[in-house]
Amino acid sequence: MAQPALSTEIEFAVPPILHNEQGQMRTVGVEIEFVGPSAERTVQALQEALGGRLLEEDPHAFALKESAIGDLTVELDSRILHPGKQAGTQRGVLPKIAALFGFAARYLVPCELVTAPIPMDRLQELNRILTILRGAGAKGTQDAPFYAFGLHFNPEIPRQDAATLTAFMKSFALLNPWLRREASPDATRNLLGFADPFPAEYVRTIADPDYWPDIPTFTDDYLAFNATRNRDLDLLPLLHHFDAKQVRAILPNEKINGRPTFHYRLPDARVSDPGWSIAPDWNRWVCVERLASDREKLEAVGSAYLSFEGEDKSWANVVEQIVRS
Repeated sequence: MAQPALSTEIEFAVPPILHNEQGQMRTVGVEIEFVGPSAERTVQALQEALGGRLLEEDPHAFALKESAIGDLTVELDSRILHPGKQAGTQRGVLPKIAALFGFAARYLVPCELVTAPIPMDRLQELNRILTILRGAGAKGTQDAPFYAFGLHFNPEIPRQDAATLTAFMKSFALLNPWLRREASPDATRNLLGFADPFPAEYVRTIADPDYWPDIPTFTDDYLAFNATRNRDLDLLPLLHHFDAKQVRAILPNEKINGRPTFHYRLPDARVSDPGWSIAPDWNRWVCVERLASDREKLEAVGSAYLSFEGEDKSWANVVEQIVRS
């Protein structure tokens, strides 16, 4: 009797809090960077497989509306190539120059595919995107030494309050050495600083079990140490959502779109690997959510971290036992 084939598909873990304050299923947006096919060719391949209406925003930015897995955008990942998105530049010579430059730049600048927020219980559907990208010839982080492409998750914060914000930040910072060991981001991404870890002094500040500030104080502390988008957990969009003026006082010109989500940007995008799935990286994020939802354990881990005298690699072994428990 023939044995049934073993499934290699990895299941997506479920976070402990699935619904937001309105009782609706929480959502998560996903961003995938790659090179190879143009933005236009990519969105055409997506439309062929998923249906939907294709809209051209400029020669290097396209939207796919009402596809089988929701709305998507694909564009070259550079603001200079999309002048129509900036005030006062919709007409004239600049868009033409940007378009011509974009055709050359697409061999060096990655494309970015961005999904609209999707309910967390439908995340497994997004693995279909990877098959389509591979079929179109997309290349990922591992395909060249200078490809520093990332996979980003934008999970909706479950509760828009100071305690939730602080708990997630504490949990992420305490688990980060383990997350970085497991995700093992490409050396080029580390070198270029696209997803730097938080400074040790900041981690020690927030690890204190007594550190539970209000949102304005949390934001002041965060910006004092992290006035940059280049963190493996970028909180600037979320803090901008809470108080745009407070963030803009420190970062008046930074590209920040306020939204009630975290911006987890540590993992690599290995899109050309036929065995690659977004599930393992998502499941590691869910470990952050689980620790964040257990305040007693979270404070105990913070105390242990402050008394720990070893290196990050050794701390990763310690918190791994907590993650696995």
